[in-house]
This record gives sequence, C-alpha cells and structure tokens, in this order.
Amino acid sequence: MVYTVVDIAAILASDSKVVNDHVVEHLLLDSRKAFLPATSLFFALVSARRNGHDFIGELYQKGVRSFVVSQPVEAGVFCDANFIRVPDTVAALQRLAAYHRDRFSIPVIGITGSNGKTIVKEWLFQLLQPDYTIVRSPKSYNSQIGVPLSIWQLRSHHTLALFEAGISLPGEMQKLAAIIKPTIGVFTTIGDAHSEGFESQAEKEKEKRKLFAAAVLPRPLEVLTTKATTFGTAIKARLTSQPSVTSLGDTTADVLQIEIPFSDQASIQNAVRCWELLLHLGYQPGVIAERMRQLTSVDMRLTLKKGIHQCMLVNDSYSADNSSLQIALDFLSQQAGALRKTVILSDFLQQTEADTHLYEQVFESLQKRNVRRLIAIGPRIGQAVAKANLLYEVKTFSSTEAFLRTDLRQEFSKEAILIKGARPFAFERIVQALEQQVHESRLEIDLAALLHNLHQYQHRLGSSTRIMAMVKAFAYGSGAAEVASLLQFHKVDYLGVAYADEGVALRKAGITIPIMVMNPEEAAFEVLLANRLEPVIYSMAMLCQLDEWLQKELISGYPIHLEIDTGLHRLGLEHERAEEWIKQVVKTSSFTVQSIFSHLAASEDPQQDEFTLMQYDRFIRTAVVVEQQLGYTLVKHIANSAAAIRLSKLKLDMVRLGIGLYGVETTPGLSLLPVATLRSSIAQVRTLNAGETISYNRRTTLMRTSRIATVRLGYADGYPRALGNGVGKVLVGGQLVSIVGSICMDMFMIDVTDVSDVREGDEVILFGSALPVQQVATWATTIPYEILTGISERVKRVYFE
Repeated sequence: MVYTVVDIAAILASDSKVVNDHVVEHLLLDSRKAFLPATSLFFALVSARRNGHDFIGELYQKGVRSFVVSQPVEAGVFCDANFIRVPDTVAALQRLAAYHRDRFSIPVIGITGSNGKTIVKEWLFQLLQPDYTIVRSPKSYNSQIGVPLSIWQLRSHHTLALFEAGISLPGEMQKLAAIIKPTIGVFTTIGDAHSEGFESQAEKEKEKRKLFAAAVLPRPLEVLTTKATTFGTAIKARLTSQPSVTSLGDTTADVLQIEIPFSDQASIQNAVRCWELLLHLGYQPGVIAERMRQLTSVDMRLTLKKGIHQCMLVNDSYSADNSSLQIALDFLSQQAGALRKTVILSDFLQQTEADTHLYEQVFESLQKRNVRRLIAIGPRIGQAVAKANLLYEVKTFSSTEAFLRTDLRQEFSKEAILIKGARPFAFERIVQALEQQVHESRLEIDLAALLHNLHQYQHRLGSSTRIMAMVKAFAYGSGAAEVASLLQFHKVDYLGVAYADEGVALRKAGITIPIMVMNPEEAAFEVLLANRLEPVIYSMAMLCQLDEWLQKELISGYPIHLEIDTGLHRLGLEHERAEEWIKQVVKTSSFTVQSIFSHLAASEDPQQDEFTLMQYDRFIRTAVVVEQQLGYTLVKHIANSAAAIRLSKLKLDMVRLGIGLYGVETTPGLSLLPVATLRSSIAQVRTLNAGETISYNRRTTLMRTSRIATVRLGYADGYPRALGNGVGKVLVGGQLVSIVGSICMDMFMIDVTDVSDVREGDEVILFGSALPVQQVATWATTIPYEILTGISERVKRVYFE
C-alpha cells in the first residue's frame, strides 16, 4: 500500500505544489528520529514548548524533502523540498491516518479506560498471536498524535488490529474514534487516573465510551469467585445477559473457569477483559483456559544495564516486532553515546509469506542508525541475512542455545547492545549471560520519570527560558552519562558539573552539548580545553590564572561563565567590586563570557524571600554593569529548582535544575515523580528470643520473640548509619518495618515479625515512590541531596524507560 507526496497532498486537500514527488513510508514528528529521510514526511507540530517549523532546516540537512506545515516557510531556501500547507498540522496528521484506516476491513479492537489499557492490549496480543497477524499500538501510543502513528502501521498482511485510545479532556475521544473506527470495543476500568480535565468520573466514563459509538462490546463476565493457588489465581465467572459492564449475571448461565499466573487485583481485572474478548471471538473455553495459563507479565520498560567488558545492555527481550523495534533502536541511539552499536535480534514470529519485505525494512533501519553488528538468532532471520547484502558485520545462530555456547567474553567489548527477541527465544538468558555480575542491591533509575519532571518544568517555564540540568555528583547518584544522554536527546540547553573530570567522563560517553564546570582548577586547564568544557570564573585569582594560560597557548575567545557572590558566601566574584574585576575581563581577548549567574541561599523557604529578593537585586545590578562594560548581552541565571517555580521573575534567561529534576520537590507547585528507587534483598531470616541483642555494640535488645531478617546493604553502600537502632524503616511486602541494631558495613537487620511469609531473597525497598527519600532523610536528620549522592558506585544502577 503505497502513498506518494502527491497522494497525501490530495488527501489533505492542500493545493500546494509538489516539486519532488516520492514514496512516503514514514511519518516523522521528531527531528531527532530522521533515520530514513528519503521516504519520510515531517509534520511540523506546534506546542507550547517547541515549534516543529524551527527544525525544518535541520531536517533538510539530514535529507528530508517533504514537510506538512501550517506556518510560512521560505520555500526558496529549500529548492527541491515539498511543503504541504494546511491550517492545522495535528488535524492533518489525524486526517491522513483516518484515510489510511478506511482502506482496511479487518477486525479492529479499540481499547480504552482509566487503567490497564496497555496491559490488556499486550495480553490480547499474546493470546491472539497464534491465529492472527496483528498490528498494535507501540507501547502506550494512545494520544492525539500517538493514535495516528499507530494506525499508520496498518499493512495489507495484517488480519487484526489492537489500538489504545487515551484522553485527558472532553471532546478528544470523538477525534480518536473517527481515526480508529473500532469494530469491537474493550473498556478496561474507570478510575481516578487522568481525571484532572473532567468534572466527574461519570463525565469521564461517558467521554471514553464515545470510542464505541459504532463498535460491538463483548458480553461481560460476572466474576463469581477468585481463589489463590500455588500457580496464581483461579477465577470462576459466567456470562451476563446484556453487553454492559454493569449488568447483572444470568443465573442460568454456565460457569466458566480460568487460571492465571498472577494474584493482584489489577491483573485479575485485566485478564477478565481479555477473557470476554476471546469468548466474543468464538474461542472455546478449553483453548482460552490453556492460553490464559501461559500469560506472561508485560515488561513495559526498556531497561539499561551494565554489561561485561564495559558494555551497555538495552534489554527489550519480551517481544520482537517492527514497531517496537523502532522504539528500541531510538532508545539505543539515545543512550549509546560513543559506544559502537550491536543488535541481537530473533525471528519475528508474526512474519507471513505476504510480508516478504519485513526483514529488508529491519536491516535498513539498523543501517540508518549506524548499527555496526547484527547477531541474528533463528531460522527465518538467518535465511533473510543470507539473501541480503548488508554493509555491517553479521553473525547468525540457529537458536539461543547455539549463541550461548559461544565464548561471550571474547565476543563483546565496549559496545551498546540491544537485546530484542520474541518470548519463545528466552533472550533473558542472554541478558543474564552478558550482564555484569555485581552487588545484588540496585538503584533503579526511571528515565521516564526524569523526562516527566523535565517536561513539568518546561511547561511551567515556557519556551523562552533555557534549562541547565545539573548532573554533578554522578547526577545526584543517578548516573551522569546515562542521565546526560537522555537530557541531550531531549534538547536541554546546558549541563552543569562540579569538576572537570566529571565533564571529561561525559564527553567520553558521547555528550556534545555545552557543559559548564562549576569548580575548575588550574591543573585542569588543559583538560578543559581538550574536552570543550566551559569553566566558571569565581575569583580574580582564577580569572588571572586562566587568562595567563590561554595567552601562552595563543587562544582567544574561550567561553567562560562568571559566578557572582550575592549572599551565599561560598564562591563567587564580589558583587560590590564588579567595576574592578570586569576591567580584567574586558582588557583581555582570552575570553568570551557566555553567562553570568549567582547562587541563592534559601530560595525554597518563603520566610527568607526578603533575603532571596535582595540577592536577586544585587545580581541584576551587577549584570547590568558587566554587560555595559562588555558591550554585549549575557545569558543570566540565578534560579534553582525551587526559585524557578516559587518566584517566577527570577527565571530570567535560564534556570538551573538540580534536585527537582530527580523528583525531590523542594516547593509545591509541580507534579514530580521520584526517579530513583533503592532496592535490596533479604539474605537470611531467623527467629530470636526476647532478650537477645542485635548487631555491633548490642544497642538493640529484643522485647519479644522476633523474626529478624538481614538485608544485603550497609554503610559502605552509602546507607546512613544514623538510621540504625529503630530510627529508620524500610518496606518489605508493602509494609514498613523497623531497622534493628546498628547498620553494618555491608548489611543491616530488620524486624519482620509482623509481616507474613517473609523469605530469603524477598525484595526490600529502602526508598522510592512508596517510601520517599525525603522521609528517609528526615529520619537520618539530613537532606535528600546527601542520601541520593551518597549511594556508592558499587550499588548497581539499572536504567529503564
């Protein structure tokens, strides 16, 4: 099913002239993902933060030649480019997707609800995959732009479609319904999620059900009983008489039963929705029961791990299809930095005879993303490799077992490796074999939460305010290179580090955006220059030392930043002596001043606002003097995470985001998500009698017979000793339990007497979304900064998105 630029212009009812007609296979919304420019069509979307029209020049340089625009463009500058002019680019994207959807007459299952949409979609994919060639929404592509991109995947060989629809405001579902046009509807649940835009839950449910205006809903099941089993949960239910979620059960209906390998209530609800759909499609109870037992958990995360021989692993080992592969490749490109890229890929089990070009598309995608090596596992992909003329290294294996028999430690070194395979290939064994075996405790970094927090600040600050993200101190304990790669990918303007060696590590990891070094040292001048790092000048002595060194090296115009002391009294040029030190800057050609800034002493405290505003006034007066003497305008910044939200006039040209970016809210006003979760596990559980003492120095004496568990983490991992002897708590099985005895170097003990069925190997959460790091810091009489930055590097960091 082929579209050309001329075809699409006609579909969008645009009278724009096409000067360079070509086939369009890819709809592009993000300038960073122009991997197949020759067959891409870019929609210049306009949002509060970004204007897609600003990236047309960049995309043209990358080879894109066709654009859908709603604002004037100097077409003469792009002589062989096509510009399809429309009133609204989002509406045009939706119109094109609706036209594409109308060309198919296959069953289309539309899924909506407050929670569980993606899980239900992925489980239906698992359940129906043996009988259908399925197209489905990638991950959670269910928005006003996600749905059109999902629909665009439809091809002639598909025999069934699974599409999610999510809304946040009234009126949105009609647009999605017109695009998806579901023939069958699945309504998951109605709950509190995404309720902000609706007056009531009743209004939200009414809006969501508009997706099913022309769809058939399966007859609902009335759940009679659920019973925990050694396998999971046995569910008994019967079909109700009416196709309505709220209808009463038919007491004469036959009782049906399934068993699923899950026990939580959300999984039970999601499984019942899938069960209803399978009954609607005519599946026999025995087939349904067999497939339900085989359901696997849906890992919605792309996980980043450290591998052997300085490798980086991207684990996406639960499925193999082209749409999710593109997402995984984007994540690989985002995180790889300077490492060469390798992809380990299994057969695509959905391949049919009609889809002869599938592997050609896959191989082309790898080449466009500069993948250096492909390891192909499975007979189908092996046959496709044999027929292809590939420009990168390829190795083929008949099975996962055959690959694992090779000498893996000789095979891989200093690579970013994407591991992506269909479930039957059990690629989790490859992940285990390639993962660096270190401390069992781990600090999980949720990159999606980090990105959410960034967007929260961007939305509040507006498009005119630049952002410097602070990644000093190992990115507040989260891992500087990995965090910086994400921030660079999402076009943060600057990064800030404390010392030159932190900046060097980022450059080695492939970070190219500007990096400001807060505490440069004379011994590091050469390193600064070699790695394009921009030093902060905080004293006359530092100013003169750097000036003298640059003159000896015959270097002029080197970028620097001026730090002004307005009241913190830590580092900085004195604001009252600005006339004196600015003369030194002006009289030399060594420097180009990039920015001028100051640090606030108490921006998070409303009681200190008078002092904060005094600092601001001092800073502005100093900046005026400096700019007058230099003869050019500087980027000015004084606001940190708290001031950027509490005191809007302080945001100036740029703000420096630190602890807030990592989910620690120092002042109300944003909906931030915690980025870091510290997890460990239980090494041993024992029962001790009343009167026994725990740990060194015998500072805890048991008052009752107790179950005591030992946790694999201690103060050498950065966990504060102040939390010992009943001061701190951790989560086990969702329950808070007290720390007993002193914290040891590598472990500590907890009292799990009141938690049922605690076993060796059970997970322990030390902080995270369920136990905020702020609370842990309060117990330890310190601040969240110290807790986060103190977690030692021997604790494995695991990144996921």
